[in-house]
Parts: sequence; structure tokens; C-alpha cells
Amino acid sequence: LISGAIVDRMKFGAYCCFIGLWSLLVYVPMAHMVWGPGGKLFKLGALDFAGGTVIHMTSGISALVLAMLVGKRRLSSHEDTRPHNLPMTLIGTGILWLGWFGFNGGSAGASNGLAGSAFTVTHIAAASAGLVWCLIEWVHVKQPTALGFASGAVAGLVAITPASGFVTPSSAIIIGAVVPLIS
Repeated sequence: LISGAIVDRMKFGAYCCFIGLWSLLVYVPMAHMVWGPGGKLFKLGALDFAGGTVIHMTSGISALVLAMLVGKRRLSSHEDTRPHNLPMTLIGTGILWLGWFGFNGGSAGASNGLAGSAFTVTHIAAASAGLVWCLIEWVHVKQPTALGFASGAVAGLVAITPASGFVTPSSAIIIGAVVPLIS
């Protein structure tokens, strides 16, 4: 998330230094606050099954702040910033979706019912989000797109992650349906 927010706007060496410092100053404390038995957010009842708070929220907020600090990309008004290779985007989405099963299902720590449930709701939320994104495109631009489906599916994967060990399939449909509206 962070690298995507600042691509072509920061030197690689500066980015490497930033990520090293960010890992120590942002990620590590948040991981301890959410997952540590004595962690402040853990004591407040925070539930984060597979890292949505620790990983996605911290990196998303950090990406936004960093993008604001480094400023806008210097593009001419006619430059197209859409993905230039749709087949590679779709292949990447498929690989990411497949890997996400291991990420969320593997967070159960065993091959058991919890892992199976996390696997199932991960798939349902991603599919639901991809479908709703296409419906939104259909309403707004009169044509759903493969890029839109991929965008929705990835948003659904991110949205279900912290809840994947705690929700039912019907809740996953709702989470998947709501996230494209927000995105």
C-alpha cells in the first residue's frame, strides 16, 4: 500500500530507509498493541484475525500521509494512469486471491474448522465485492470492466481480513457488498 502510494515520487534509497523506520516505529508497536496479551488495543477488545488493523490500517494511513507529504505526481493532463497491461493485472489479482486463502486461512494456525471458515468467507467477500464493483460501473459508465472486478475483489480481500476468523458467510457477503461503495 505504501509503495503504491508514492510510486515515481520518491527515490528508492529514501523509500528503503522509510520502510525500515516505519517497520520499527509503526508496525511493531501496533502489532504488540493489537496481538500482545498485554496490548492496549487487545485489552480494549480489538479483534484482528489476520492483520487488517495491524497491516492494512497502519499501512493505508501511512500511505495517505506519505502521499500528502511528497505531493502530487508530475503528470501532464493527457497522461493515462490506468494499468497498462490488463492481462497482467488480472493474473496478479488471481495470484493475490489464491495467496490470500493461505494468509487468512493460515491465520487459524491449524488445518481445522476455523481455517475452513476463514477460507470460505475470504472467497465470498472477494467475489461479492468484485460483483458489486461491476454493478456500480454498470450504473455509472454503462459497462462493467475486468479491471473493475479486479479492483473490487482486492478491496473485498482487504476488507474481510480482520474479520475472517469471526464472521459467517452471510456477513462476508455484506462486507464484500459494502466495501466497493466506500472505495
